[in-house]
Amino acid sequence: MQAEPLEALLEKLNRGDMEAVEQLLMGYEPYLRMVVRRYLPRRLRAKFDSVDVVQSVWVHVLHGLRASRWQFMDTPRLRAFLVRVTRRRLTSRLRHYHTALKHEQAGETDLEVLPAFAQPRPSEVAQANELWEKMLVLCPPEHHALLQLRRTGMPLVEIASRTGMHEGSVRRILRRLASQCALRQEPIGASGGVKS
Repeated sequence: MQAEPLEALLEKLNRGDMEAVEQLLMGYEPYLRMVVRRYLPRRLRAKFDSVDVVQSVWVHVLHGLRASRWQFMDTPRLRAFLVRVTRRRLTSRLRHYHTALKHEQAGETDLEVLPAFAQPRPSEVAQANELWEKMLVLCPPEHHALLQLRRTGMPLVEIASRTGMHEGSVRRILRRLASQCALRQEPIGASGGVKS
């Protein structure tokens, strides 16, 4: 906003003109949101948005303007007033969320309270064992060590270094095995498949 229109806006604002209030809201909202974000602790940013705080500021300011509680002599004083109200509203919100923050911090350090990982159902264990047996049948015996390492969750790079194979070969063997399991084809070695 430029200085002259804002000075004229202040006159209207001091007379209680609601159109001037709306212009004020539009002009200062980005600035006040920046003030909130600057003072808002990072760990509480997920709890509420800066817009929530600024809206509560506007509700408070509108009530005061309608009741003619305030008169603003110039724009720096208006801005300082709005910043002060915004910081007070933010402080009020921070006190409100203080209890929630304490609970979150306690949860971060108390690992015994965390729920246990879901255990696989017996049917899932049976299906996994059946798939494992199928993969062992489809894969030639020289690649069983590769499958064992992959089953432990080892990355392809590590499998390649442990088996002495190239990473691309490990990837091709596993890809071929996956497609054979899906299509229920002959074992890899039986059809002249990939060998290292």
